[in-house]
Amino acid sequence: MATLPKVRLDTPTHARGPVAVHPSVGGNGLRALPQDDVFFFCKKIDNSRLVREPDPKATRAGWNIIGAACLAVFALALVMAPKVAGTMEGYKLESLRSEEQRLLDERRALDLQEAQLLSPERLEKLAKGQNLVTPSSNQVFHLETRPDGAVAMAK
Repeated sequence: MATLPKVRLDTPTHARGPVAVHPSVGGNGLRALPQDDVFFFCKKIDNSRLVREPDPKATRAGWNIIGAACLAVFALALVMAPKVAGTMEGYKLESLRSEEQRLLDERRALDLQEAQLLSPERLEKLAKGQNLVTPSSNQVFHLETRPDGAVAMAK
């Protein structure tokens, strides 16, 4: 109550209702405030020596909450597992599609390179560079074929 006025008119305890201000004071008089006679003191309390007793019901309740939370997480994992697995399979499928496209492009490039390497014009050019010519008719030997189908005979 740091803002109490310096001048105050006390009212009698038997008066009920509004209290008239005495004109002799100058009209600045105040009536008594409720609970004006009650004083509050701040007392320092030291609870450092107090030891809390363990409550077995509270411990069990704590473990029950932990168990319920674990069950909730497990249930959430079971519910979310198919969606997560589907997403992961989608990523894997997309990577396989991109790898397939890359391999098809590589195959086309290799087929083109093979066609260029096996072109008859290039082969003739290489043969002439190494002095390879078409064999004449007297250089060709025909192997005899056996009618019984035996290719080789072991002795």
